[in-house]
Amino acid sequence: MENDIKSYQKYSSNRDVISLFSGAMGLDIGMEYAGLHVVIGQDFDDSCVETMKANKYRVLGGDIQNIDPQDLLNLTGLHIGEPFMICGGPPCQPFSTAGKRTGINDPRGSLFMDFIRMINYIRPRFFVMENVKGIMSAPLKHLPISEQDKDDPAQKLGTVLEVILSEFDKLGYKTVYGLLDAVNYGVPQFRERFILIGSRDNEDIFLPVPTHFQRHQEYDYRWRTVREAISDLENDDSECAKFSDERKYYLQMVPQGGNWRNLPQELIPVAMGGAYKSGGGKVGFYRRLSYDQPSPTITTSPAQKATMLCHPIKDRPLSVKEYARIQQFPDYWIFIGTTASKYRQIGNAVPVGLGTAIGKAILSVADDTALIQTKRFRGTSVHNKIKGAIEIGGHTNGN
Repeated sequence: MENDIKSYQKYSSNRDVISLFSGAMGLDIGMEYAGLHVVIGQDFDDSCVETMKANKYRVLGGDIQNIDPQDLLNLTGLHIGEPFMICGGPPCQPFSTAGKRTGINDPRGSLFMDFIRMINYIRPRFFVMENVKGIMSAPLKHLPISEQDKDDPAQKLGTVLEVILSEFDKLGYKTVYGLLDAVNYGVPQFRERFILIGSRDNEDIFLPVPTHFQRHQEYDYRWRTVREAISDLENDDSECAKFSDERKYYLQMVPQGGNWRNLPQELIPVAMGGAYKSGGGKVGFYRRLSYDQPSPTITTSPAQKATMLCHPIKDRPLSVKEYARIQQFPDYWIFIGTTASKYRQIGNAVPVGLGTAIGKAILSVADDTALIQTKRFRGTSVHNKIKGAIEIGGHTNGN
C-alpha cells in the first residue's frame, strides 16, 4: 500500500470529482460550493441525465452495471489514482437473479458492489457514499454461495453495512461513517442521511462538525427556517401539485406546524379513513408546514395522503420551486421532466448545504487544515462534552 500511495503523490493537488448515481446533483453542487470540481455525472434515470445536461455537465447515462470504469476515466481525461473523489448514493434496492426476491439482500449482488467496483478500479483519494439511515440496521439476507466463497469472513456478517465496510476494508480504504441531519449544516429541513467517507491513503478523515444549532446566541449559527427559504414564493404556484377538494377542506382547519391531530375530533375518523385505526404515528397526514421551523424531510411527492407537505399559509402543496429552495438548489438550476419527475428528482437529492459541509471536511483533511495542534488543552471537561456530542453516531474503521 505504501508504494501505491507514493505513486499517487503527483496527483496530490487534484480536486476532480467523479459523481455516480448523481440524480439532480444536490450533493455535487454542494461539493462544488466547497471548492471541488465535478468532472462527470452518471445516472440511469433519463430525466436526471437530461437535468445534468441542461445544467452543462458532462454525463454518462445508462445502467452502471454495464459501465466500464475505464470509460469514465477516458471521458474525463483522468488516470487511475488521479481523481480526488468518487461520490454517490447507490440505491438501496433488492437484488434478484430471478425477479422474485424481495427485501434487502447481499450487497455483493447489488448496486453497492458496482459503486465499490468503480472505486477499486479508479482508486480515488477519497470517496463519499450516502444513503438512507436504514442501511445502518438493515439485516443481510445471504444468497446461496459457491464452495470457494464459503470461508469468506463477509459470509458471517449480519447487516448490509457490515458487508459494505468489509468490502472497503479489503480495498485498503480507511472509513468513517454516521448519521448526519442536514438541519445541523444550515439546511432548512430535518433530513437524516447515512454518510460514509473513505480515504485511500489512511488520512485522518472525519464527519463534518455541525455548524448550525437549535439554540445559539448568533443568528448565523441557528437552524434555518421555512420562512427564510420560501416566503418570497408564496404567490408563485406556476408548477405545483394539487390537493383534492376533500383534502383541501380538511387542511384549511390545520394550523401551521399541525397535522391530522389538529382536526376537530369528530371529523378525524372520516378524514383519515382506513388509516385511522392503523398503527404508526401518521405524522404526514394533513401536515401543514410552519414558517418558523425547519421543514420536515422533503419526500418525492408533497401531495400523497401519508406524506403531505402543505404550504404554511396557502392551501396547496409546496411547489417545485419551493421544493428546490428547501433542498437549497440555486434558483438558476434547471430540472427536466414532468412535474412529478421534478418532485422526485428534488426529493431524492442530498441537500446542497450537507454536500458543502462534507466537501469542506474532506478538503480540510487533504489540505491538513482541520486541526489546531496545542500542547495544552484548557477547559478540557467542557470541550470534551462538546466533542462527545458532535461525535455521537460516528464510527471509524481503520486498516
